[in-house]
Amino acid sequence: MSDHNGTNFLFRPTRTGAHGTIPPANERDRRRRWWDPIDIDQPNAARAHDFLLGGSHNGDADRRLARTVSDAYPGAVSLARANRAFLRHAVRHCVGNGITQLLELGAGLPTAGSVHEVAWTEDPSARVAYVDVEPVAVAYSRDLLGHTDQVTVTQADLRHPRAMLSSPGVADLLDFTRPVAVLLVGVLHFVSDSDQPAQILRTYRDALAPGSVLVVAQSSADYPEHPRLAEAIRAANSHYASTRTPGTLRSRAELIELLDGWELEPPGILDVARWERGRMHADPLGGYGAITRPLPAPVWAR
Repeated sequence: MSDHNGTNFLFRPTRTGAHGTIPPANERDRRRRWWDPIDIDQPNAARAHDFLLGGSHNGDADRRLARTVSDAYPGAVSLARANRAFLRHAVRHCVGNGITQLLELGAGLPTAGSVHEVAWTEDPSARVAYVDVEPVAVAYSRDLLGHTDQVTVTQADLRHPRAMLSSPGVADLLDFTRPVAVLLVGVLHFVSDSDQPAQILRTYRDALAPGSVLVVAQSSADYPEHPRLAEAIRAANSHYASTRTPGTLRSRAELIELLDGWELEPPGILDVARWERGRMHADPLGGYGAITRPLPAPVWAR
């Protein structure tokens, strides 16, 4: 990938205003080192999502994927933004109810209004563990956050919950004898059915203390009253087949089945566009969100 002068480097110019500024040479050199082991010719869902949100941490292949997805579904940017808005709402809800430990899985690349920023507006003592499998997201997040005792960034795969929960960045920061909010927003659809997502969620449930919360958002084409939306969502999702993380759309009923063992908090499962106050009747955008609490495991299963 190159800038308009033909210079190869990972990121486009850092923007500090309407026109932005070019990072200094030492910054570009450091960013090149991050990019060296990454296959920039393969589109990546996380980096394409960053582009949809207006971010700069993406390559040519990622931008081509994002534009192809947007061509198939012009509401893709609105859906990406609605997922972030739902995430911020959920964080405020959790911290406002006394849950000051948050674990964001599939955290992606940093954006304005990240989980720790929102949490700290509610309670400056909140602790946040970010987890992502994407090395660019992890490297840039660590560099951006610097050193803080209240935030960690861990490279791990959410599909292997036991290994992830025992990693130092998670286990040393969060006390799982106290309530934790697990945030799975905009990532559950990249967990395929063959990965046994229900079992993954049960493993997280079993690791959580009473009073914990699971927040999920799942892409869906289950909108029988909006057939054009459903068709566009399916078309857009098909383009992720070219990535290492193809998307799996799920119906509302399938999401309810995945959440067996979790109690839905009011108002239940809603399209992410409708979680914002005063937007209960907004047009759907193609993703369901829910805030849940773990139900006690049956005695026979303990």
